[in-house]
Amino acid sequence: MFRSVWTTARGLRIHDRSGPAPAALPVVLLHGLAVSHRYLMPTAAALAPWHPVVVPDLPGFGHSDKPSPAYDVGQHADVMAAWLAARGLRRVALAGHSFGAEVAARLAVVAPDTVAALVLAGPTCDPHARTRRGLIGRWLTDTAVEAPWQVPVLARDVADAKPWRVLATVGHSVRNPVEDDLIKVAVPTLVLGGSLDPVAPARWRAEVAALTGGTAVTIPQGAHNVLTTSPRRSAAAIVAHLRDV
Repeated sequence: MFRSVWTTARGLRIHDRSGPAPAALPVVLLHGLAVSHRYLMPTAAALAPWHPVVVPDLPGFGHSDKPSPAYDVGQHADVMAAWLAARGLRRVALAGHSFGAEVAARLAVVAPDTVAALVLAGPTCDPHARTRRGLIGRWLTDTAVEAPWQVPVLARDVADAKPWRVLATVGHSVRNPVEDDLIKVAVPTLVLGGSLDPVAPARWRAEVAALTGGTAVTIPQGAHNVLTTSPRRSAAAIVAHLRDV
């Protein structure tokens, strides 16, 4: 159902997985800082009957080129904006998870003519844990409530990216004042998260929804990787959000 495509943007070969193309607004899923397109594929498959879905690997992750040093939020957004244009995706819904939500928020600000709607799933970085130690501590707490079958997928993604890139990107995340972007978002926004998520807890998700003028939806018994472990419920929330866009 999904096929791999490589597209050059800002001198980098960017890999994505794309599905069938029903006549609806395309959804672009952006992954988090230690992973790749792979863990988002359950929700991508669940969305595919209703929307064209494209799942890229950010620069440095998955099958995409791996520049050095690790890119910050602005650099990722710049490459993704160029990638969207090169890919011919002129109007999309962006759904970013974790660090990918930070990139998606920046893209919604810098490319307002392209981004028609926004989904921020488990968005980082909560000001109450905006240090490397705080954010990593929350991820370690999350491992206790995540489904263990994810471990091989996540381990492969970290091995592809290399631990140094993951740690460097953690630094970029905690130094990114995401509120500066959130207050500028001018498109319909859904803030999605699991009830058990310690990385982006309900209080922070409610704040993100307030800053964007959006709506918060909580998936019962979901953890941080809600787009992996609750794909049908996540997809249903996204489809409902995009119904009138």
